[in-house]
Amino acid sequence: MEQTLREKPRQGFAGLWNISFGFFGIQIGFALQNANMSRVFQTLGSSIDDLPALWVAAPLTGLLVQPIIGHLSDRTWNRLGRRRPYFLTGAVLASLALLAMPLSPAMGAPLLFAAAMLWMLDASLNISMEPFRAFVGDMLNTDQHAAGYAVQTAFIGAGAVVGSIFPWFLEHLGVSNIAAEGSLPDTVKWSFWAGAAALFGAVLWTILTTREYSPEEQAAFAGGEAAVDDSVSLRALAAKSYGSAALWVAAGVLVALAVDALALEREVFLLGALLALYGLLSAIAIAMAKQGRAANMLSSIVGDFSGMPEVMKRLALVQFFSWSALFIMWINTTPVVTQYVYGSSDTASTAYNEGANWVNVLFTVYNGVAAVAALALLPWLSRKVGQVTTHSICLTLGAAGFLTFFLVRDAQVLLLAEVGIGIAWASILAMPYAILASNLPQAKLGIYMGLFNIFIVVPQLLVATVMGSIMQAFFPGEPVWTMLFAAASWIVAALAMQRVKAAL
Repeated sequence: MEQTLREKPRQGFAGLWNISFGFFGIQIGFALQNANMSRVFQTLGSSIDDLPALWVAAPLTGLLVQPIIGHLSDRTWNRLGRRRPYFLTGAVLASLALLAMPLSPAMGAPLLFAAAMLWMLDASLNISMEPFRAFVGDMLNTDQHAAGYAVQTAFIGAGAVVGSIFPWFLEHLGVSNIAAEGSLPDTVKWSFWAGAAALFGAVLWTILTTREYSPEEQAAFAGGEAAVDDSVSLRALAAKSYGSAALWVAAGVLVALAVDALALEREVFLLGALLALYGLLSAIAIAMAKQGRAANMLSSIVGDFSGMPEVMKRLALVQFFSWSALFIMWINTTPVVTQYVYGSSDTASTAYNEGANWVNVLFTVYNGVAAVAALALLPWLSRKVGQVTTHSICLTLGAAGFLTFFLVRDAQVLLLAEVGIGIAWASILAMPYAILASNLPQAKLGIYMGLFNIFIVVPQLLVATVMGSIMQAFFPGEPVWTMLFAAASWIVAALAMQRVKAAL
């Protein structure tokens, strides 16, 4: 009997709100991490040159966690639903990490403990975040994808505003912003603790106010599939030779050999190890597919990665350069502002802590701009010139913002720079995902969104490893040059976006 196909119910503003409100809490956690972890590490004794190595846990965690969570959530159905079990698990673990982070100075190895908490926090946020990306596609028709991701972006911006501004806000309420050397100020401590409560509460709101469609309902919707079908990707994997896997391993070995030959930072070994590991895993997956093994996680993930749709491949290049710039910004804004605008690198000084708090204000501005742009500017601009051109324009505005950081030494003028960066940030969070959700198989949104995250994580790993070597070799102790690299990355991303237009 032929199955009757029907449309998913259209969601009003309340429905769109409930679907994405959990991201408000998740982004509070990311904002606290992005705006404060360099400050935490420097306070606990890290030098500027060591910051990328300490930050490397965050992107590495996302690289490993998101494809796995995407694969699992596509295949999950229990009393909580398909994606919501992962929302809850990640929220609980992330809240615990936020509660523990301010305790770092009391630990026997405070810098190591802080790095471990950063790893736990980022892993947990990724567990919650990845299914939220697919959740919009699950719950909405194609014609509402742009609206769904715009609302999600607005909540990301709003959550980031709250997380970024909280230390500054507490200081103006009279909470101490200065602590003894090696200790975290009370403004930072209470910000992390309040963030834990906000994160958990926001994710719980989405869990309690939304009902996911069952597998049977998804199968009845127009364009829906009853179950995940790995047969096509597995057949393509079985047809592959081992040459591609060998190239990945060879690339990893060459990167590792280059560390000593070119006097690179030791963290570059990690990049080489990851390349070689992927090559080995690819060879194993190809072997299993050739033997006719049943679908399994490794074969499915490798098969889907190697068989990505063309639109996704072209967007991947855009994401690579987009997120390279963002990670440069998150690592280096605090050192740049405190050193060049406030004139101090002494973490115990009043000037340094004033500069660090001004970074929270700057991050608040770009996230606030992103929240407004997601609901007002992006929908209007995309109707006028299309999603692809909209994204190119926004990335170019963001590049101008980074150039301002490179050229200007006035704290107030940097607020204008954050307007351009905020517009670009809004577009990065909305446009690629709206394009993807409308051009990918709905039954495999989880795994494809997880794999798309690779092109967010890999550039962050490169920044965390290679950027340190570049800065040491050419600009030692001069972090402002990183902002020029960030501007160039967004210009390249804007140009690469035009290739996406040809694939649509």
